[in-house]
Amino acid sequence: MSPNLLDLLRRHAATTPEAPCLTLDSETLSFRDLNARSSRLANALIAQGVKPGDRIAVIARNALAHYELFFGCAKAEAILLPVNWRLAPREIAAIMADAEPRIVIVEEDLRPLLADLAVSPEIIDLAGAYSAWRDGASATDPGGPTAPDDPQLILYTSGTTGLPKGVMLSHDNLSYLGRMAQELWAFGADSVNLVSMPLFHIGGIGYGMTGLSQGGHTVLMQQVVPVEIIDAFRAHGVTHAFFVPTVVQMLLDVPGVAEMNLTSLQRILYGGAPISEAVLKRAIDVFGCGFMHTYGMTETAGTVVMLASEDHDPGGPLAHRLRSCGRPMPWVELALIDPATGDAVATGDVGEIRIRSAVNMLGYWRKPGETADAVTDDGWLRTGDAAYRDADGYIYIHDRFKDMIVSGGENIYPTEVENVLYDHPHVAAVAVIGVPHPRWGETPKAYVVAKAGASPTEAALIAFTRERLAHYKCPTAVAFVAELPRNASGKILKREMRDAAWMQAQ
Repeated sequence: MSPNLLDLLRRHAATTPEAPCLTLDSETLSFRDLNARSSRLANALIAQGVKPGDRIAVIARNALAHYELFFGCAKAEAILLPVNWRLAPREIAAIMADAEPRIVIVEEDLRPLLADLAVSPEIIDLAGAYSAWRDGASATDPGGPTAPDDPQLILYTSGTTGLPKGVMLSHDNLSYLGRMAQELWAFGADSVNLVSMPLFHIGGIGYGMTGLSQGGHTVLMQQVVPVEIIDAFRAHGVTHAFFVPTVVQMLLDVPGVAEMNLTSLQRILYGGAPISEAVLKRAIDVFGCGFMHTYGMTETAGTVVMLASEDHDPGGPLAHRLRSCGRPMPWVELALIDPATGDAVATGDVGEIRIRSAVNMLGYWRKPGETADAVTDDGWLRTGDAAYRDADGYIYIHDRFKDMIVSGGENIYPTEVENVLYDHPHVAAVAVIGVPHPRWGETPKAYVVAKAGASPTEAALIAFTRERLAHYKCPTAVAFVAELPRNASGKILKREMRDAAWMQAQ
């Protein structure tokens, strides 16, 4: 069993107490600072009557307090609940009613998000009472947690498939972040990890624990501002970072980036959406570092499949692997199953990705029925993602099964069409959905964001796909839009796109 993240923090606080641990803007905490602050918070929570298993919510933009609370809740045997501050008050109220947090710590200007609450937790202002409340307690470590299967974190899913569900992740689930950082992602005590993803997302708070777990320095960004990210690369000597592909594209568009000295960079990890081969090739040239593609989900505590740096060779004999998300981690079993029969599919055939691993969630908070639907009796997590595996064991994501288009009896996977359109030089972003067709039942329609200064036509893009795909897979219509609806992690919200109101607004 891997050491849990709290024990790793304690170890670094004892062996390298003055080493920089966390930086946000002009404030830097050492490992000793973070360990002491989290102990004070744990004791403040206990003095407040917080019991093991109680939920502590935080509604705030990326802040040092997220990490203080992550470890403080662990020491008090409470559960941290970071909440998406981009949600509407009604959505926040639904999460609060489901999770019933004992305390809510909120950024002052986000307090209106609590307007619709039906529950009455204690509310602490992050910019006001929080620091005094924390610092008024003892810095003596109270000694939690008690068991590796205790839940440490609840993250509500983004809701792309319906109502959000609270994913419970244990100390043991999250411990694999440290193992991944050390064994596969080349983190060490001299690493500087930039974290810009929101900390209410596993790609933020989970990824943010990787460098910290190895005694490295974590640089937090409160939001994604490309120029500020490039500045942080240079100011802090950043070695590692994780982005969704849209952010990689934005970084490449920062004026003068190709001429800047970014030699500190060692690894850029990316995932969560397709990336075009052209963008990836340019990123490899500009940033001059290794790239890794990651696939995972909240329910697996993050990454379970990885395309290693050595598999990134645009233009080489194995360039087709860039369409792959890689191969499973050593501690992950992956099966591709036909959902209709429950049987494994043959190599090259499409099946649902199922994962069995110690990283799999404990379950959905207070939703035993949904948990049983998601996890089989023998421990396989049904991801809902459609993929095939090649003869070398590489996994190629097709789509969510729910996003599959059935046109005239033929199955069409939107991601396959999107990947082709991403290769067009005038396409900045694209999403393909099925729309009604009087003869075929459904037909693919592409919604395209054109690159700045470009003016692609519907006919040209359809012709581009027809040169590269079977004609039944090609879109029969293309609509040009200013932007695509996305959640906080950068994933396109196809459920929202299918809504008649969204279509009419375009």
